[in-house]
This record gives sequence, C-alpha cells and structure tokens, in this order.
Amino acid sequence: MTAVWCVRANAGEYAGHFLRGSYVAIGWCEVAHDLSAVRTREELYSIMRAAYPDVSSPIVIGNYVGQVARFILEMKAGDYVITPAADTEELHYGRLAPDPSYFFATGDDGCPYRHRRRVEWAPGTLKRSGLSVPLQNTIRSSLTVFAVSQREEFLAAIGSPTQQTATAYDPYRAVLERVLQLDDKEFEILVGHLLTALGFDGSEVTGKTGDGGVDATGELNVANLAKIKIFVQAKRYKLGSKVSASVVKQLRASIPSNGQGAFITTADFQTSAADVALQTGFPRIGLVNGRQLVDLLVEHWNDIPADFRDQLGLKPGLVRV
Repeated sequence: MTAVWCVRANAGEYAGHFLRGSYVAIGWCEVAHDLSAVRTREELYSIMRAAYPDVSSPIVIGNYVGQVARFILEMKAGDYVITPAADTEELHYGRLAPDPSYFFATGDDGCPYRHRRRVEWAPGTLKRSGLSVPLQNTIRSSLTVFAVSQREEFLAAIGSPTQQTATAYDPYRAVLERVLQLDDKEFEILVGHLLTALGFDGSEVTGKTGDGGVDATGELNVANLAKIKIFVQAKRYKLGSKVSASVVKQLRASIPSNGQGAFITTADFQTSAADVALQTGFPRIGLVNGRQLVDLLVEHWNDIPADFRDQLGLKPGLVRV
C-alpha cells in the first residue's frame, strides 16, 4: 500500500527548488556525506552522534534519527509526498520516483539541503483550506518529515482511487442533517458555543436571525500569543449546494483592513469562492465547509454545554442517538 508523506521546505522557502529539480530534500547539514549505504536506524544513531557531538540529549538525537530514517529508509518508490508552498495555502504533491531515488547532491542549485529523493511532481496543487480539519492539523506538524495518516482523504482529494468501499451510513451527512433541523436561534447558539471553544474572546452576534445565518465578531486569542479580530458569517445551506464567490465577497466588504473573516457553512464552496477568500490585497477569509464543521464539532464536542449536546441528539463521536 502506498503511503503519504509530508516533507517541509523550510516554510516553503525551497519549494520552488523542489519543483524545478524534481526532488524533496532534508538538511542535517552536519551529516555531509552520502547515506545511500545506510540500512538500519542503528547505523543512523552512530552517524548522528558523530555529527552532533555537542548534543547530549538522547531525545534530540532520537528525533533526528527518526526523521532521517523516515526519509531514507521508510519512504518508498511510488509513495506520495506533500510539501507546502511558500504561501502555505497551497500544497504541492507528487510521487517518489523508482528506486534508487535517494541521492546526495552538491547543493549548487541554491537549496542547501543535500539529502534528496527524486519526485515526479503533479502539475496542480491542493488548497489546504479544502481539506478536513484533522488533515489540516496533521500538515501543521513541526517535524520536517512525517507520515500523513489521512491517506484515503488525500487520495480522494487528488482524484486517485481509494480502497474504501461505499457504506450506507455517512456520519458527516447524518450530523449535518441534524444541524439543519435546528431553528435559527438554536443554530446561533451552536455557532456561539463553537466560537468560544475555538478560542474567541467576547464573541458577539451582530446579524439578525431569520435568514438561516449568523453574523458575529470576536477576537481569536491564540494561547495568549496573538489576538486577531475576526468577522464571522455562519450560514446553513442544503446539502450538496455550494457557496458562490459573490456571497464571500459580500462578507469581505464588511471586514476592515486590520481584520480577518471566517465563513462557516453546512454546504461547500465553489472554487471561485475559495480564490476570492484568499485574494491578495484583501482581508483573508477562512472557509469552513460542512465536513470541516463536523470535524470541529467532534474536536470540541466536550466544550459544548451538555444541554445543547442533548438538544442536538448526538452522542460522543457525533453518532445519532
């Protein structure tokens, strides 16, 4: 079974080099020699201790070994590889070339990472915002090399056949159908609870009920590291529908230059809407589609008051009672 890996390019700095040179690469520049003869992790431990004599922590050395081992020993020909672009909203992807794909480069192409694997890159990209919340969280890992556990979702996103078989029960659809049964006030309360669980301070509903939507503002407090003024619109649409670019533009028009936006829906977004949300020169708008809304409810279910969890008629895992 093919695996899916993410290899970072120093926050996208060297993503262009990866694409032009048809490779992915890692640093560990103190290991300035070819590792193609390495066959075991034990060999890598000796190499890392010799290369980093000032590092006494076995945890740090083990971290180095784990990532390099994944890159040269565990990644196989035909596996998929993802690397974030410089703007981080786009994800490049491709497949590892037939073995032997590892090579030790001279580094004269401007990329200082000399340990490389040959990759056949796809012509297109994936938008991070279109992926599930769990997959987005996985991509945020601080590791340089790591496996992506949401393999089936990735394959579906790029249009590749998966090994999943269709089932009669779609948990995402079941939850969204229940959300769509809420009345306007109940939906407003649900959005308010979710915003609070996500870290919003002083969230305030500013729009009127009756149109199936919620308008709210608040400050997103990121672990006391930063506060961002967010203007939120949450709107229910029937399943299978897609929010248009014009609707997203309407939200954008109400966001000041020092703020950002968020659009939460039970449906999905047209491609043009996603382009508008990230258009250069305008406030950024985060888009949360129906499946991502369910992911957020799963992640923050215990932060929603018990009486409202009962009102939704769902139990942990968001399975209908």
